Amino acid sequence: MTASPPQPTGLRARKKAQTRRAIQEHALRLFLSQGYENTTVEEIAAAAGVSHMTFFRHFPTKEAVVETDDYDPMIIQLIAQRPPEEDALTTLHQALGQGLTAVYATDKEALLVRTRLVLKTPALRARVWENQYATEQLLAQALSARRPARSELATRVVAAAALAALTTALTIWVDSGGAEDLPSLVDQAFLALHDHNPPAGAAG
Repeated sequence: MTASPPQPTGLRARKKAQTRRAIQEHALRLFLSQGYENTTVEEIAAAAGVSHMTFFRHFPTKEAVVETDDYDPMIIQLIAQRPPEEDALTTLHQALGQGLTAVYATDKEALLVRTRLVLKTPALRARVWENQYATEQLLAQALSARRPARSELATRVVAAAALAALTTALTIWVDSGGAEDLPSLVDQAFLALHDHNPPAGAAG
């Protein structure tokens, strides 16, 4: 796979991205070693070598340091690149699968830690629906751009089903401690959806 998270251009943008990544990496390390609830923003900032205010310039809350990533824009770009005749579910299967495979190849451990934290930490798990709703809207908009005539209901149902398949695969992966192959789990999850919703020509 050639997809990767968008790379910032310009020295200032690259430095900003490097600082944000450093903060996230130190935050995940501290969360693992001493627990999410027991880790303060001040400790994360100190570990990353930045000020308290710099932390909040990059992340508005402690929760955001776990939740924030650059992958949604990559997925939207991959959706736009899919063949125009492809049905919506296949488009999301391929775009999400391709994007996740790229992330899995370069940031597997960080992805595992972040996903485990979200699923196992009550303060983060409570925000999953809100975040998924925002992603569902982005996916639905990307699908609508490809098929403007398709009803909003049908488009949002497909987007929601795709996210449910992805979340289920991620949950099983975390439950296995990362032993399962995540791209394979995602494929299996989408195949289960396809079994119940076979493509019908250009109607997708």
